[in-house]
Amino acid sequence: VQLVESGGGLVQPGGSLRLSCATSGFTFSRYAMSWYRQAPGKERELVADITGAGGITNYADSVKGRFTISRDNAKNTVYLQMNSLLPEDTAVYYCSARRLKRVDYWGQGTQVTVSS
Repeated sequence: VQLVESGGGLVQPGGSLRLSCATSGFTFSRYAMSWYRQAPGKERELVADITGAGGITNYADSVKGRFTISRDNAKNTVYLQMNSLLPEDTAVYYCSARRLKRVDYWGQGTQVTVSS
């Protein structure tokens, strides 16, 4: 099983980034996919998640209206479009896969830094 995030980097406040998480080794469409983030000295927090078919999404209050999670089941890939980025969005972003409530698989993370 592999989950490989990409698309992180340094961006100015107000800018945008699109994260991707390419997966393999499991039946992607049967898993809900999530993006988490962890800032230095803070606990890992759920940012957004999406059901297997992509019909239901949920967002943390802190990113609602700015971030959009989506998935392409033909490409086994989940995305996180991040707009209007703030310095407090700086963190390592992880994608994850779960069948039920517990996360089954994690990616290695990608750094997002929002700074002028």
